Amino acid sequence: MTKGSADMHYGGDYNPEQWPEAIWPDDVARMREAGVTMVSLGIFAWSRIQPEEGVFDFDWLDRVIDLLHEGGIAVDLATATASPPPWASAKYPEILPQDANGATYWPGSRQQFAPSSPVYRRLAAELVTAIAERYAEHPAVVMWHVNNEYGCHLNADFSDAARDAFRAWLEVRYGSIDALNDAWGTFFWSQRYGSFGEIYPPRKAPYSHNPGQLLDFHRFTSDALFECYLMEKNIIRAAGAVQPITTNFMGAFKPANYWQWAPEMDVITDDAYPDPNDPESFRASGFQRDLMRSLKPDVPWLLMEQATNALNWRPTNAPKAPGQMAALSMQAVARGADGILFFQWRQSQAGAEKFHSAMLPHAGTRTRTWREVVALGSELAELPALPAGFRDARVAIVFDWENWWAIESTDHPIVLNYLSLVQGWYNAASKLHVQIDFVRASDDLRGYRVVVAPQLYLLTDAGAASLRAFAEAGGDLLVTAFSDVVDEADRFRDGGYLTQLGEALGIWLEDFGALVPVGSAGLGQQLAPITTEFGEITGTLLAEEIHVDTATVVGAFTGGRLDGQPALTRNAVGSGRAWYLATIPDAAGTASVLGHVLEAAEIAPLLDGLPDTVEVAQRGDVLTVINHGTEAVTVSAKGTVDLLTGDTVTAFELEPFEYRMVRR
Repeated sequence: MTKGSADMHYGGDYNPEQWPEAIWPDDVARMREAGVTMVSLGIFAWSRIQPEEGVFDFDWLDRVIDLLHEGGIAVDLATATASPPPWASAKYPEILPQDANGATYWPGSRQQFAPSSPVYRRLAAELVTAIAERYAEHPAVVMWHVNNEYGCHLNADFSDAARDAFRAWLEVRYGSIDALNDAWGTFFWSQRYGSFGEIYPPRKAPYSHNPGQLLDFHRFTSDALFECYLMEKNIIRAAGAVQPITTNFMGAFKPANYWQWAPEMDVITDDAYPDPNDPESFRASGFQRDLMRSLKPDVPWLLMEQATNALNWRPTNAPKAPGQMAALSMQAVARGADGILFFQWRQSQAGAEKFHSAMLPHAGTRTRTWREVVALGSELAELPALPAGFRDARVAIVFDWENWWAIESTDHPIVLNYLSLVQGWYNAASKLHVQIDFVRASDDLRGYRVVVAPQLYLLTDAGAASLRAFAEAGGDLLVTAFSDVVDEADRFRDGGYLTQLGEALGIWLEDFGALVPVGSAGLGQQLAPITTEFGEITGTLLAEEIHVDTATVVGAFTGGRLDGQPALTRNAVGSGRAWYLATIPDAAGTASVLGHVLEAAEIAPLLDGLPDTVEVAQRGDVLTVINHGTEAVTVSAKGTVDLLTGDTVTAFELEPFEYRMVRR
């Protein structure tokens, strides 16, 4: 077996501008010791590269890049546009963003720019042009890093620049003010507009905003950030650069619709910081990694940022346990990553993140962190080339950004946290050791056996058609409460609810039946017990009043206001089945329902007999098994061979945070 895949990157953000030049050669020497293959360079270096408008200083950057190249370290070169220098806002205060109250975000932090500002875009374009023209053909540069974590701190801008851009965006989207008025239903509350010039972003208002306006402003915000990325990408390509271009995502980040962005990323990159204080945080990071893989499943992705140890920005920042950093790193590799990088290489001496851990800590090379960094670099270098892992899962969960924006709008039957609800189904699959892909409802769903659509409140015509076709072609479709309620404008369709999926589900929906949130002090019914063919489960938040047309009742509410009425149904449609769950079950109920549907679809675990603190992930023919628990476990893995040694494996022991990679 060939060892040492050249495709596996290892490294982190490198900020040499924070350090005297005399330290740079030592940095490169230590990088080689740690097995570093690539660093991200210049992410926050705008003020060093361009100390004033029209003046560029590249001499220091030339020396850094050449030094890294001589040391065999590749460069992911950033465009440095994420944090404008003080001179920019002092000279052009119109680039500063504002919140919904009209308060300005001032300099002194980072990301203090209005994405729609023509002046910001001009200054950013001038900077990117100078960088790209200088380094497009430098042999050290193997990738381009546009901006950094778009929208991370500035989730939305309400400035005059945003006002003007929002109006222009709406005119392109709707074509006429009459079409916009119709989509937004503006005769309600006398909101009828006479021109696009009368429209503002949803700034501070006396009461609830128009839902259509809110939804479109979410779309506009994502598009405005995306336009900035595309501008920089086009400049880099115009300079003759042929290297991959990307920007670092942040998992399930609400303000930016990554499904829309992903096709323009040559490679997906992601930043992930699970909390060591949370023993279940490995599931949240698994969710994030599966989402990244799903965004562009035919291309391996990169974990662009994680922490080697403790963070600095939570109320309490626990260190990672011995071995936990490597376990979470290999979790990413198991789910399709071909690169493991950190923020950052050398821990900062000053600034807001000086307590954030790094590959090379303040305490130096005598630390556990350093030993673990070196060990992980060595282990990654030993890995053979891994398969891309294209569509290994047979189970998919629908995750939709526009639905996220719409379902969390105000004035609904009950407040719902969409991400948490989707994660609940993912966590259940994780504990059942079943691989998950994420999809949009409108995607090509062929190849999956089961598709789960949690709380798909906003459902487009194309999405509904795809889900129906999936079930008719032999799949098992599970739709949950508060789905198929509104169209893409957040308006009810004629005919009430479940207008697109009701026939396939074999039911119709009369009312949503909001419950009092569990643990709250409010009066009324909090829980909705259900008796099913496979046992008792408990519903929360919603207990919908549904009526059966052609479906079979699999479970019924017991007690409460819906005693005896259907809660879980199954309907034959084409050669498949469509299931409907008229509530939001607790964690145990979610696992029971999913397990029943998976059993009906003959979906088996990747490996049998694992405790739920042990995860297993499939990447092509490679299985990675990781013990996130506090006790050693024995794993039965008959019919596999050790990935590195080629030895036949029937069973193996895993200590806490230990992992093993095997081939089927």
